[in-house]
Amino acid sequence: MSYKDEWLVIEANDEMDEVEHRDPSEEILFYRAVAKGDMEAVRQNCEAERFMDSEGVGVLSRDPVTNLKYHFVVTTAMVTRMCRQYGMELEQAFRLSDFYIQKLDDIHTIDGIKHLHDEMVMDYAEKMRRYNRSNVHSKHINTCKEYIYAHIKERITVEDLADILGVSASYLSRLFKKEMGVSVSAYIRNRKIEMAKNLLRFSNDSMIEIANRLSFSSQSHFIQQFREVVGMTPKRYRDKYYMSERDAGPDPKPAAHNHSGQYPGRLN
Repeated sequence: MSYKDEWLVIEANDEMDEVEHRDPSEEILFYRAVAKGDMEAVRQNCEAERFMDSEGVGVLSRDPVTNLKYHFVVTTAMVTRMCRQYGMELEQAFRLSDFYIQKLDDIHTIDGIKHLHDEMVMDYAEKMRRYNRSNVHSKHINTCKEYIYAHIKERITVEDLADILGVSASYLSRLFKKEMGVSVSAYIRNRKIEMAKNLLRFSNDSMIEIANRLSFSSQSHFIQQFREVVGMTPKRYRDKYYMSERDAGPDPKPAAHNHSGQYPGRLN
């Protein structure tokens, strides 16, 4: 008997546990709160343990832990889709989703799943709060940002981005500077430095490994660029913030504008 036919028999015999599913509007409002970066609403939902409330929620597995894992996957997928609709970069949204779902493999308790859920939704909400606070950009610029995020470990040129968009490099340079307040190369550099900061804080990668991973031309060039943006050398930054949730402060300041209007072809 196929699964389809088995379901028809179960449905006819009313053999499944009857569950009066609750109105999904509450869940939709929660997903929107995450996507809007409403940290307080998301925090209140977590404190109220709404994720743990099984009343009106379908049973996806007879095993309580597996059942909650399935609901975690559903919640993560819905949060990811909603954040994507509200503007989160495509690769960031789905890579973050993959990261948290994969973490389920190492969790075997209900409390552990709840903790992971709360951390996941707060992480998405915080990222969307930052995004919503600063982002009112054109389609071209959003496409550039998504490409840069997805290819941040590579060398990226203004010409690369212009070819993808089908516009001239000079036009894209002017548009990017107008909307973002920094040149394309400065923006790419700042994103690379942000990733370097995370690697310095949470990995044991050496300076040369980080420089190579992020496609800096050399270790010395990486150190020089890092010091310009952060105000200290990578070694001093690691010594100060290694394995610490506390960061050095706000995002790196944009590089000074090149008043000549010329932008470097490649970020070395």
